[in-house]
Amino acid sequence: MKRALALLLLLTTGIASGSEPLQVLLAGDSTMAPKLAAKRPETGWGEMLSGWFDGETVVVKNHARNGRSTRTFIEQGRWQALLEATRPGDYVFIQFGHNDQSKRKVDRYTPPDQYRANLERFVAEVRERRAIPILLTPVVRRRFNESGAFYDSHGAYPDYVRQVADSTGAILLDMESSSREILKARGAENSKSLYLWLAPGEYANYPDGLQDNTHFSPIGARVMAAVAVADLRASGLPLAERLRDEATFVEPVAGDFSGDP
Repeated sequence: MKRALALLLLLTTGIASGSEPLQVLLAGDSTMAPKLAAKRPETGWGEMLSGWFDGETVVVKNHARNGRSTRTFIEQGRWQALLEATRPGDYVFIQFGHNDQSKRKVDRYTPPDQYRANLERFVAEVRERRAIPILLTPVVRRRFNESGAFYDSHGAYPDYVRQVADSTGAILLDMESSSREILKARGAENSKSLYLWLAPGEYANYPDGLQDNTHFSPIGARVMAAVAVADLRASGLPLAERLRDEATFVEPVAGDFSGDP
């Protein structure tokens, strides 16, 4: 932690506090991303993060998109677009893993060595912009066995994030560990409300209902945003000083993705 904070001071030394608000830019997958109207009530936890900041001093820019891995985020030009929007002193939250580790989805799968290299690239290129990279382990999927015990489904990928944070000195928000504890505490039944468990006819977008253990309900997105905030408060980063004591939430609206979910 001391090494990471020292690097942070070096990065931010000499950066003037201009009149523009500080930016928090989000890079990630569907668990974090803003949603199209056709996907509601699915909600990315990144949509709820802005409620923890005063919008006049900190603005959250959510670049996360459904179905993306570190590899496809780069290949599709999304990482470059985020970098071009990044200013000195900004923070970039980086959370991937759900799609990177999905071997059966060859369009997005990223082998471990490439995954680690992509994360290292992200950290280095954010620092080149004199901004602050923050690595996040992936939030957990809702997985319980027949005995009601929680089990993880991300394999070694969260550990790869931890390894890169350690080797680069980047700040780590361990969302996998924190969200796992929340699900274990709630148990198999009570954790359903955090995810898209919808009854038939409950929502027009899902007339047949849905049992989705990966994507969040609005309540689940708020809980996961609060997890990120708690980890941020514990990080010692100056950004934590700009957090509200309590969040002010508004219902998220569908983003303008030009037809790209």
